[in-house]
Amino acid sequence: MKTFKLLGLLLTYPSEQMQAAAGTFAKVFADEDLLTKKQIKSLQGLLDDYAKKDLITLQEQYVSTFDRSRNHCLYLFEHIHGESRDRGAAMVDMKEMYASKGLDISSNELPDYLPLFLEYLSFCGLEE
Repeated sequence: MKTFKLLGLLLTYPSEQMQAAAGTFAKVFADEDLLTKKQIKSLQGLLDDYAKKDLITLQEQYVSTFDRSRNHCLYLFEHIHGESRDRGAAMVDMKEMYASKGLDISSNELPDYLPLFLEYLSFCGLEE
């Protein structure tokens, strides 16, 4: 399911490759039919930004949204466990969950990174 992978990509730091590819996302969203028309329409503004804005502006907006505030932190366990010891154990469990689907992550990636979790979901069936 490409929809989850693409949603994760939209939450990563903008790059030239992402900017070039983003124009195809709406078609994938519509073709896979996992999102409602209303949800796709709400994403269209972001997709339009990728088409119309220069890369530096997109990157500045990303940093402003995700890097300057903990309110929009992209690390799931930051919101659940904060800096507690439970966070480490939860990450080990999550990494094992990814491996069970054949998704190997590098040692410098944190398993609770939301775009990575969305990539994992792209390996799962809808019932999961």
